[in-house]
Amino acid sequence: MEIQHPDSELVREDPDVEGLSEAQVDTALTDMILSPSGWRGIFAQGGAEGAEGTIAAAHTIILAAGAKVFADYVKAHYPPQPGNNPCPAILLGMDTRPTGRAIADILIRVLIAEDCAVRFARITAAPEIMAYARACGADGRAAGFVYISASHNPIGHNGLKFGLTDGGVLPATEANTLIGDLRSFLSAPDRIRRIKALMSRADPGTIAAVYAAAPRIKAEAYEAYLRFTREVVSGPREPTNQEGILEGIVRGLHATPLGIAADLNGSSRTLSIDRDFFTSLGISYYSINDKPGRIVHRIVPEGPALDPCRQFLEELHRREPSVLVAYMPDCDGDRGNLVIWDEGAQCARCLDAQEVFALACIAELAHLVWTGELGYDAQGKALQKVAVAVNDPTSLRIDRIAHAFDVSMFRAEVGEANVVGLARKLREAGYTVRILGEGSAGGNITYPSAVRDPIHTVMAIIKLLTLRNQEGRWGFFKLWCERSGKAAAYREDFSLSDIISSLPRFITTGSYTPESLLQVQTLDHGVLKTRYQGVFLREWETRKAELSSRYGITRWEAACYNGMEETRGLTCFGAARRGGLKITFTNKTGQQIASIWMRGSGTEPVFRVMADAEGSDPSMEQDLIQWQRRMVMEADKTAD
Repeated sequence: MEIQHPDSELVREDPDVEGLSEAQVDTALTDMILSPSGWRGIFAQGGAEGAEGTIAAAHTIILAAGAKVFADYVKAHYPPQPGNNPCPAILLGMDTRPTGRAIADILIRVLIAEDCAVRFARITAAPEIMAYARACGADGRAAGFVYISASHNPIGHNGLKFGLTDGGVLPATEANTLIGDLRSFLSAPDRIRRIKALMSRADPGTIAAVYAAAPRIKAEAYEAYLRFTREVVSGPREPTNQEGILEGIVRGLHATPLGIAADLNGSSRTLSIDRDFFTSLGISYYSINDKPGRIVHRIVPEGPALDPCRQFLEELHRREPSVLVAYMPDCDGDRGNLVIWDEGAQCARCLDAQEVFALACIAELAHLVWTGELGYDAQGKALQKVAVAVNDPTSLRIDRIAHAFDVSMFRAEVGEANVVGLARKLREAGYTVRILGEGSAGGNITYPSAVRDPIHTVMAIIKLLTLRNQEGRWGFFKLWCERSGKAAAYREDFSLSDIISSLPRFITTGSYTPESLLQVQTLDHGVLKTRYQGVFLREWETRKAELSSRYGITRWEAACYNGMEETRGLTCFGAARRGGLKITFTNKTGQQIASIWMRGSGTEPVFRVMADAEGSDPSMEQDLIQWQRRMVMEADKTAD
């Protein structure tokens, strides 16, 4: 396989940091967002939407310091062993943002100067470099990775993600340690001089060798990701189950051909496995905006950004009726939301992020039943400990799905590192956790992967469509209908629209809609939430009779989410600090029917609020979200 890169000539000139002041570095660091989900900032000199490839001198110092502290971290975790290569190997990849090339060059220089071996894969999808890190860690070829990306942020942003070799980013506790190390290094009065000296130490011949080896490293990453994706889709490593899943999918596709469409929007997935993987199963594959680096519209796969994908699917389906699903990834390719052909409406429509995650949960829980990893007694009670791990604003519809399969639900604070860490903790406690993720953001994480992946999301839908009743075994959709009490609605010639219609009915505020976004002035979010508590308690007394008569809401419970910890029955809302605060509403039977939620973003300069309401009538969700917005803004304006 030969992969053509659009960046054959990378930046190789010494960065210019002459005349840089310490105050400029301090200001640039203050403007960055440092969180377990990644370090992000506006690197393009033209601002958030800038397409320039050069970065400011102050950012050069910060990036170089980041590379240094990560090298120190890796060497502390993986000290040289007698007879082994004394230089720990660090994998390095990037998405297609214009500033990625300059950032990569800085990191390469510093990692080499810090006596690390660098394996540079150039443009890779985030799940690709993480699969490669897992494979290299298994045979001792790497100790960790750095990935250059700002995920779904605008094109002028960029940043760094760090991980070891377990297939995911650093756990939140370790990520926070690294952030502390960065701040400590950058507080030293001689930081600029030390960084300049460090970058000048990198051997030019070694730098050239890293670039020369990049095509080979990319090919290795590509193949490792291709192998790992088959493992994730198949599930358990026992050959019988792997062949059963894959053969069942292929057999279903022979009976009913299926096509997939993609709007790749110039992302890192333009140089990843997507086409090869889908076509290897016999799935037709069509794509637009598939030239790396040609980012033609908004990066986040939500709302209007999905319109080109929807239009592409509509055009394709009219020519090729087998094309039923399309996806659009973000720039680093670790999440993707879906567009589907709606048989009932006879048009293509965009699915909400929460709908996408709900479909993936049904598919992967049915997967466990289909393979025998989840069984039931005569009363329909689960015989194994199985759980789903999600973030705090994930819709209550997932609780309904989990209840139908008789599996447990656990929530963590927003942030992929938090959800992945929670799932690991649950596995250590004896739970099987195959499906996890952030329903509010779309996409899913399917074990053994530790990162969202649009291929895994699409394959969950394909499993629902292709693994039908066969040889005395119920198909995935049949299993869901039986477990959810919808057996009478099942028919053998079901469509994707039928599957979507079977989802529990909830309306949830989208994470990127105007209604969900606020700007607050209160810097201490614990203080803000304490003020909010007073506003909410007053409002509850005023509105509780109305909420009961209109929506059936009779009680509420507050919970906070800090990292992997959930605290329910919260009496002091300020205990949520910068984490998530959620109020869940129940009806007179004690069933949870709605919620409101808030949290300041860790990766964007916004404060998010959401509402989630059972039913198909949008009026309840709209009432709750507007109420939530008013209460938060009143709390924000309240004087100390």
